[in-house]
Amino acid sequence: MTINLFTSFKQEINCYKLPEKFTFPFYYQPHPLSLLAAKELQYHLKTQTDWQHDFNHIGKMFGVLLVQNKHGELGYLAGFSGKIADKNHLPNFVPPVFDMLAEDGFFIQGQKKLKPLSTQIMALENNPDFIERQQNLADEITQSQQQVDVHRQVMIEGRRTRKIKRNEAEQTLAHDDFLQIKQQLSQQSIQHKNQLRDLNKYWAIRIQKAKQQFQALNDEITDLKEQRKNISSNLQQTLFEHYRFLNSQGESKNLIDIFKETDQKVPPAAAGECAAPKLLNYAFQNQLKPIAMAEFWWGASPKSAIRQHKNFYAACKGKCQPILGHMLAGMELDEDPLLINPAEGKTLDTVYQDEVMLVINKPAEFLSVPGKNIQDSVYQRIKQAYPDATGPLIVHRLDMSTSGLMVIALNKEAHKNLQKQFIMRTVQKRYIALLEGDLKGDSGTIDLPIRVDLDDRPRQLVCYEHGKAAKTNWQVIERKDNRTKVYFQPITGRTHQLRVHSAHITGLNTPIVGDDLYGKKAQRLHLHAETLQITHPMTKKLMKFQINADF
Repeated sequence: MTINLFTSFKQEINCYKLPEKFTFPFYYQPHPLSLLAAKELQYHLKTQTDWQHDFNHIGKMFGVLLVQNKHGELGYLAGFSGKIADKNHLPNFVPPVFDMLAEDGFFIQGQKKLKPLSTQIMALENNPDFIERQQNLADEITQSQQQVDVHRQVMIEGRRTRKIKRNEAEQTLAHDDFLQIKQQLSQQSIQHKNQLRDLNKYWAIRIQKAKQQFQALNDEITDLKEQRKNISSNLQQTLFEHYRFLNSQGESKNLIDIFKETDQKVPPAAAGECAAPKLLNYAFQNQLKPIAMAEFWWGASPKSAIRQHKNFYAACKGKCQPILGHMLAGMELDEDPLLINPAEGKTLDTVYQDEVMLVINKPAEFLSVPGKNIQDSVYQRIKQAYPDATGPLIVHRLDMSTSGLMVIALNKEAHKNLQKQFIMRTVQKRYIALLEGDLKGDSGTIDLPIRVDLDDRPRQLVCYEHGKAAKTNWQVIERKDNRTKVYFQPITGRTHQLRVHSAHITGLNTPIVGDDLYGKKAQRLHLHAETLQITHPMTKKLMKFQINADF
């Protein structure tokens, strides 16, 4: 394959020192040469006229891969995720790992087979006769439930009335008269049960008839959908087999082989379409040595995930981690910072202590509970310091990067009481944060539902369909040097709630300073749990604690 996408730097780069190891793609600071390559690519995006894409409507992820050719010359490759301008081939960018959009390819031909099936299914589902029979079945089921519910209420009321009459008769009538009344009441009960039986039989016949009339038309739709599902499944399987990825050792694996060794087993949709695998695959195909890599977002943020224009982002874990795990095998990588204990050398300051509870000031970059790779945490430290403490200890959590007040229970009874206060939202919390930018407005409420990004944990995203309700009150404290200091009062306590509500385009659209997930990395995340008001679990005394932020 001819090397025609190797781009030489437009300025002298002899003053730059090359990295000793390749970029760890899931958490990194871009190397200066990667920053320079990204700057040149961004200029190209602003000035090129070969294609058109409305980046103000929806942005895209781009990547640069610093490479060395066989002559020892240093340059870079450029790539993008997915499609741009409805194309996956653009001048100056590496091609896709597999061209699924080729007109004569099996995927497009398979899509053409699916289209008439979808058209036929839609026509049948919009058939007035089908819609009428579907509605008739639904109406029969609804009427059946309503009438049965009404009769059940009659039975309940009858049972209550008969009990009263039976008690009165037992107290006021002679024994033989009481037995006669009791027999009559039993007959009424049997009559009600028989009526319910007959009612259920009546509606079962009507529903079965309506179901048969509906099924006569629905079976054809079901058969067509099964055909479409089988064709689509086979097409997807063949597509996964054609996505093959090289590594530095010349080994090639397709998506099926890569993902069968993971927990998810099956490749997710669009796996292999991200910029990083495209760039590395092209480099290995063309005997180019990867030196460093960086990916940045260009354009407007999507509606759900948080992406800031020109910000650099790590590779996604759901789609890219298994693929890059194969592609980077045998290469020396920068150390994974997630394996380094961020709490080493740090201490927990005790703000309050008694026999049943503690209030501590947690430092930034300190886990609340043990992580997957690191055990050192608030929980572990408290367990070591208070070996006689019982129960779960941790009542609530702060994000690893957030500093501030945490309450710890030293026995099960205190834990149950304190946790109930958090669940009932009687605890009052206030955070202080420094935001990157001059925030518009002085106060307000953010109401954006949040869920985890399944393709890129632990990131969260805004989702109105599956997200959990999340609400935050905010108030400006001061504005200085194009930054805004604010109070946050979270009404709910979702993971990364304040970080997402700050950075999201429909939230404050202003990330917290130092937010390495949703903004830009700095010395620390400028978010601090400043005040905490709780009721003592034993004395019931109202207690308020405050620790000022150190930023």
